[in-house]
Amino acid sequence: MVTLNEAPALVLGPMLRYVGETAATIWMETDRACEAEVLDRKARTFEVAGHHYALVVVDDLEPGSEQEYQVALDGTVRWPEPRSQFPPSVLRTLDPGRPQRLVFGSCRTPELPAGHGPDALAGCARALAGTPREGWPDAMLLIGDQIYADETGPAARRFIAGRRDPSVPPGYEAADFTEYCALYLEAWSEPAVRWLLSVVPTVMIFDDHDVHDDWNSSAAWRAEFEAKPWWRARITGAYQSYWIYQHLGNLSPAELAADETWRQVRQSQVDGPGDAAAVLADFAQRADRRAADIRFSVRRDFGKVRVVVIDSRSRRVIDDNSKRLMVDEAEWSWVTESVAGDWDHVVLATSLPVLLPRGIHGFEAWNEAVCYGAWGQRFARLGERVRLAVDLEHWASFGRSFGNFERLLAELAAGAHGAPPASVTVVSGDVHNSYLAPARLPAAAGARSPVWQVVSSPLHNLLPARFRRGYRLAGSAAGTLAGTALARLAGVGKPAIRWRVTQGPWFDNMLCALDFDGRAASVRFDRAVRDDAGQPSLQPAYETRLTE
Repeated sequence: MVTLNEAPALVLGPMLRYVGETAATIWMETDRACEAEVLDRKARTFEVAGHHYALVVVDDLEPGSEQEYQVALDGTVRWPEPRSQFPPSVLRTLDPGRPQRLVFGSCRTPELPAGHGPDALAGCARALAGTPREGWPDAMLLIGDQIYADETGPAARRFIAGRRDPSVPPGYEAADFTEYCALYLEAWSEPAVRWLLSVVPTVMIFDDHDVHDDWNSSAAWRAEFEAKPWWRARITGAYQSYWIYQHLGNLSPAELAADETWRQVRQSQVDGPGDAAAVLADFAQRADRRAADIRFSVRRDFGKVRVVVIDSRSRRVIDDNSKRLMVDEAEWSWVTESVAGDWDHVVLATSLPVLLPRGIHGFEAWNEAVCYGAWGQRFARLGERVRLAVDLEHWASFGRSFGNFERLLAELAAGAHGAPPASVTVVSGDVHNSYLAPARLPAAAGARSPVWQVVSSPLHNLLPARFRRGYRLAGSAAGTLAGTALARLAGVGKPAIRWRVTQGPWFDNMLCALDFDGRAASVRFDRAVRDDAGQPSLQPAYETRLTE
């Protein structure tokens, strides 16, 4: 219970979200309505179902500048916290002339068996705390599964048990918006991670576990879950919370000014009910129907590096097996438009790997063809059960979309969308192992840019031993031969691109860094370890150049 003479408090944040050359946004959750202030810029909180949030726009900054900042709520400083073991939070604007560093990862759960290794984000925080600021990342891409709505952690389970009977479906899974808020609180409250998110800008996109395992994997999956009595509140809460906790901070100040949902949320505080839950519930229902005016994919520039983060979940076309798409046609047109220009480097981020180990790729392509009816209806039903049982829903299992991605990579490397970049890198997560795979394009494509698939997953999770063995087998020569043969027997043609995993798989908790300096690029995989004092840290596992 909060008494009236207490000052407002921070629940979560501050989180440094969008940062450009002259402006930034800082997100936070507070325990009540108040005015938030950062660097003399102020913003009133907005309310959603009794929760309060603020997004402070800090503008009129100098490129390449840095300023330590505090957060005040109704005039009382609430950040940094007293006796913090971390340095002051700092806002560093982009300098397009300096080298750029991006780090990325995915799949972070609060609970792991003892001995599996520390959280890579906590390790990153400890490393940065002792590193000069010029070596800090310019942004962190969190590309899926920031929360696990279907595999909740201990704090979230206690919260759920305190408000409803977990013996009734959906059990200990998130049921609605309020329980989603508890998931984010558990995910982002750890002191090291909280400080990290206050100093490194973040770009976020969801994946399946942010909603439910295999979310939108097929028409059969969707029909099954839409029939569950608890699903409507679940998917509404998922989109409502995603918009607040993840998507809103992806937007630049200019994009915020043009965003109709943001306008409605702010207006609801002025002349509406004072609570934007209904606005976001309507938004959630339209997002679940793939409304044309809603886009979660985002593009960002870091000097001459263009980053396009692709929504690989909510824009899927799955109504008809013969027309399955990972992203619908309008979304894919936006992706292709987004890479146009004379960039030194292009980074395409998608939560799901495009280039899997060849054995797995062939198996997924086979499965899609069988589900289409290549081996008859009896095998089609079996194929659907196999698809759901072993998560066969990556780009390889959406053949038309995989072909679109192949063509886009070939066009980029050949200079069809602008001058050929010095590197084209696809970054992904999801699969709970990390690896590096160079791609070789057909000679006829006239490629002049190297193309890479870089996968970094998990930040804090694990792949069971039986799946590790299967993954290694699928990447072997025998696994590649078997997967390829299955695909051919189902009538699937050869991919135009050739690739193989040259480094990895690593099954540790990891964070990956991309470094860009002019036309040069390199990648480094860092595994999470414990230092001599038992604290989380990062240890280099592999590093190589991505450009000649």
